[in-house]
Amino acid sequence: MSGDTADPQLQPRRQGLSRRQRRRLSQGVQYAVFAAVVIVFAVTADWGRLKNQFAQWSIAKQMFPDVITLALKNTVLYTLSGFVFGLVLGMVVALMRLSSVGPYRWLAGIYIEIFRGLPALLIFIFVGVAVPLAFPGTEIVGGTYGKVALALGLVSAAYMAETIRAGIQAVPKGQLEAARSLGFSQARAMVSIIVPQAFRIILPPLTNELVLLFKDSSLVLFLGVTLEERELSKYGRDLASTTANSTPILVAGLCYLLVTIPLSFVVRRMETKTGEAVR
Repeated sequence: MSGDTADPQLQPRRQGLSRRQRRRLSQGVQYAVFAAVVIVFAVTADWGRLKNQFAQWSIAKQMFPDVITLALKNTVLYTLSGFVFGLVLGMVVALMRLSSVGPYRWLAGIYIEIFRGLPALLIFIFVGVAVPLAFPGTEIVGGTYGKVALALGLVSAAYMAETIRAGIQAVPKGQLEAARSLGFSQARAMVSIIVPQAFRIILPPLTNELVLLFKDSSLVLFLGVTLEERELSKYGRDLASTTANSTPILVAGLCYLLVTIPLSFVVRRMETKTGEAVR
């Protein structure tokens, strides 16, 4: 045999990057791109103009305490009223969706499809214009709070109905059968056994719906509100127009985050606990 023919087993094996090395390289590239974008933004942005337009402390100081005692308070009240109405209506629609009576199921399905398909803005306009025209005298019932509760409730009920229905169906059927064997009626078993267990399952998505409603409450401006009925967005927008400066809008945004960030944290904690309970 020729002496220059080497044994293949003795030749060094060529190896590429391992999976871990490729993952580290990919992460390094992503970090580098992210750092480059941040640096470019920090260098090219005109921080002086941004500060002058969005961070005037003298303007922000004038907003307190009204931004808390008036605008934020109204926003919270609008949100809670819409959530409570939507939760009650959503429960009714969910039970109709699960009913053995065909017309109930069809009516609930039509309601859910319509109010999930329409933008919330159109619902607010409908409540503010069409409802008073169709039912004269109702505009004085509840005032702005009643209109907001109706508009937000109609929108949120469609989403919460599907969430509640999914929660009820997630409860093992054996729970209902066991309750019926103990002499519970269908309605009593549903109220006493099934629904409480379902709510433990759906509490995180319901809290998330509360966060969404808190932001959707900004649509109240399309109903026409007085100075004392303004919520955060309307309050910040009015002051921004008065002062020709965007600082009030920034302060209003920070007030939104003051509520939404803790709620989002609560949602994540509940989702974690729910997942641990399932495991």
